Amino acid sequence: MQRLLVALLAAFDAVIAAAVGLAVLLAPLTLLWTLAFGATADWGALWPLTGTLWGFGHGVPLDVTIPSELLVALTIPAAAANFIVSVTPLAFLLFTVLFAARSGARAAKAGAWLIGALSGAAVFAIIAAGVALSSRLEGAQTSLPLAIILPSTAYLTGAVCGAVRIAWEDGDGGPLDRLHDLVDTWGDWTPVPASIVRGAAFAVMGVTAAAATAVALMTLLRGGEVVALFQASRVDALGATVMALGQFAYLPTLIVWAASWIAGPGFAVGVGTAVSPAGTQLGVVPGIPILGLLPENSSIWMLIVVLVPIAAGAVAGWAVRSRLVWEGTPLALLPRAVIAVGIGAVVAGIAAVAAALAHGSMGPGRLVEVGPAPVPFALALGGEVLLGAAILLLSPRHRDELAEERTDRWNAEMAGIPTVDWATIDRAPEIAQTDAARSADDTAPLDDLGRFTAPDATDRRD
Repeated sequence: MQRLLVALLAAFDAVIAAAVGLAVLLAPLTLLWTLAFGATADWGALWPLTGTLWGFGHGVPLDVTIPSELLVALTIPAAAANFIVSVTPLAFLLFTVLFAARSGARAAKAGAWLIGALSGAAVFAIIAAGVALSSRLEGAQTSLPLAIILPSTAYLTGAVCGAVRIAWEDGDGGPLDRLHDLVDTWGDWTPVPASIVRGAAFAVMGVTAAAATAVALMTLLRGGEVVALFQASRVDALGATVMALGQFAYLPTLIVWAASWIAGPGFAVGVGTAVSPAGTQLGVVPGIPILGLLPENSSIWMLIVVLVPIAAGAVAGWAVRSRLVWEGTPLALLPRAVIAVGIGAVVAGIAAVAAALAHGSMGPGRLVEVGPAPVPFALALGGEVLLGAAILLLSPRHRDELAEERTDRWNAEMAGIPTVDWATIDRAPEIAQTDAARSADDTAPLDDLGRFTAPDATDRRD
């Protein structure tokens, strides 16, 4: 019954996650629909647009086709009538992953993490299938298999990660416990897997924080360019609101672009363009206001920013090494080298996935290539983090660290020796005499003291 309850609660979490994501899109679209079209609005197109955008927010590419009437009205070339939009607004996907991780953690605490993760992912897949089947737009087609697979994969990934994090520490009474027991038999290699995950988490958080700081700094420095592009678009308050909401959904995508810029490879905003610390080569850029944050030029001296991922890797190495010393398990050189390589590999994998979602097409013509290339970004970021982690993990052990280890070992050895009361040893003869006298007084019969012996009959005198 408990497992069934966990499965039902996980399914309910999946329903809430999907409902919140759809409501975040449906509520503002309904308001904008009312303001734009009034009582004569075609409400039948509102839900298909909402469902299509929800799938697009989970990585499903859009195959956009512009009607011929609109081509003539806007004087758009016929070659630009059909194009793919595949650069994902990662805000929706990030929300789904985080919500699923929370649900998976709750299932792990209840002792049925696998059932909870699978139940939630299955319900989310059913909802995604329903949304995809009921929200088909003629002007923006999506692949039905991808519209089901990608959202459910995102939810399953978040649920499993959140559940495993809790179950690995607290135990699950099942496969993770058996795996944990197997890892415990590895001797010096036992803390290696957990150290790799811990170090990779520190490195990813450090690089993400640096990239978000870079985006905020560019907003302060080039906010005027963004405002100018808003004004040049000549849209009313309704149009400006739509543009602002759309660009806000792309904020995590911009952070991935900034991380690629910090790592060195940079990103593209069209075929033949490059934005990197080594230099900026831009042609005609679309008049999207948020693209006003792009730097106009760069200097070779800006390559110094690659020290930021190295520093993030060093922080990860320091965190892992400090944890090992605190736990009293200082590892040999080879396990520490494997930890450093593992941290770099995990960070490279995460970077490749993020870049794949933030890279693609945003329109026809030159805009078929936008965002960071996954392979260069993954290799650069993984290598830089590896270098920083190796500096801290493979450096010679400091004398303070060795002294702390010797102190801990001495304390552990002394803890097994019984304590000695030297004052008791000094007074041992006196204590022995006192104990002997007390023992004699306590155990000798009263007759032996000669005080209560009756007189012998021969000693009596008449």
